[in-house]
Amino acid sequence: MGVDTIEHMIETLAGREAGGVEDLTAADLLRAIRSRRVEEERAAADQLVLAARWADLHPPESIHSAAAFTVPGSEHEEPIAGDGAPLVAEFCLAELGGVLGTSTTAAKKLVGHALELRHRLPRLWALVQTGRVPAWRARLVAETTIHATPTLTRDAAAFVDAQVAAVAGKVGPAQLDRLVAEAIKRFDLAEADPAADPEDGYLSVDPRHVTIHDDDVHFAGTMRLEAQLDIADAVDLDRALAHGAATLKALGSQAPLGARRSAALGDLARTQTALDLAGLDADREHLPPAREVVLHAHFDAGFSGDATVFGPTGRMEEGQRLVLLEQVKDWCADSRTRVTIRPVVDLNADLHTDAYEVPDRISEQVILRDRTCVFPWCTRPARGCDVDHVIEYDHDAAAEGRPQPGPTATWNLACLCRFHHRLKTHTAWTYRMVEPGRFEWTSPHGHRYRRDRTGTTPIDPAEPPDPTAIPRPRRP
Repeated sequence: MGVDTIEHMIETLAGREAGGVEDLTAADLLRAIRSRRVEEERAAADQLVLAARWADLHPPESIHSAAAFTVPGSEHEEPIAGDGAPLVAEFCLAELGGVLGTSTTAAKKLVGHALELRHRLPRLWALVQTGRVPAWRARLVAETTIHATPTLTRDAAAFVDAQVAAVAGKVGPAQLDRLVAEAIKRFDLAEADPAADPEDGYLSVDPRHVTIHDDDVHFAGTMRLEAQLDIADAVDLDRALAHGAATLKALGSQAPLGARRSAALGDLARTQTALDLAGLDADREHLPPAREVVLHAHFDAGFSGDATVFGPTGRMEEGQRLVLLEQVKDWCADSRTRVTIRPVVDLNADLHTDAYEVPDRISEQVILRDRTCVFPWCTRPARGCDVDHVIEYDHDAAAEGRPQPGPTATWNLACLCRFHHRLKTHTAWTYRMVEPGRFEWTSPHGHRYRRDRTGTTPIDPAEPPDPTAIPRPRRP
């Protein structure tokens, strides 16, 4: 059976009951699945080409800075691609992310990977375009060369490119790290780093880290932690966890070993104040609190939170994480936990003030209502966002005897992270609040999105945007 026949059969079956797939033989199914996989990899490669072309159409201008990644905990920024790749206007990436259904950060990564491959890893780029290396594998290499420490020069990146291309991109994370380390050593990139070992380029790249995957929250109320430790630290930690797990068992815990080791790690994080066997005679009233929990929960007369097989759940504001009601009870029952009770905020109340500045009571209400930045697909917590006037506040209205078009009121305020606040101010993006907590956004090219507490939904336009109204990017 030829490929065209399989394609026709699949299209025909798509409109029938699922049982119609039984018309395909095992060999036909394998060929059809393989065909779809090839199409998927071809589409991913094409997406990189299109992303790079989008970057070509949007170089930085006087009011549009070059796109970069902010490094958490510092004022340092990292470029979206390495030395030798062209710069890209920061605001154009929000529209690309919108049509892809991803965050602006994800769009930055896509464009950065495309530019890194095209300009600094050309051999690997060619292999992707010929289908010999899948796009996802090449993007892993690009991510590593972009954010290497110290920064890779063009020659160092070319060395990595040649080595990876020689094996058709088939390198694992450890091999890739060693390649980057060898490039750092070979091109003397670590000389300016006093902590680097000039005799061993690999050891100059410190692999130690502890990463908490706060975007991977289980319904059981758990979170995944990953770490790379010094051997001595790892051995000491293992012994401490074994001792803690044995202690919990001796105190009557019936939990399995893995759960007890996990609980022991939590006790270590609180400096073992949850159960300090060595300090039973200490004056516990004067010890600092082991844990401070700030929860914003909304209940009616009966618990109305999300129901799971594990029991009633609520939602922690930080990270929008689910939390079990039983967990909250356990936290509050600990004698070393500081519990803060805050007044209930009515999210449906319409609060307002005549001033431009947003008072705390209105700001708190808007933060709890929106939860995150309200730009399409943005997930930055509202607690760290600006509270924006959806309709611009007119500072001259009162002096000139005109009604205020953009009052400081609940119905005219929304949470925007600093980047998307600047984007809304300096570009043709517009938005409006159609009902409390629900917003409709329109991009400069006429794409529309609905954003509420459940997420982002593209709005199919009733008619295509007027091409004459679309701002044209300046060509390089």
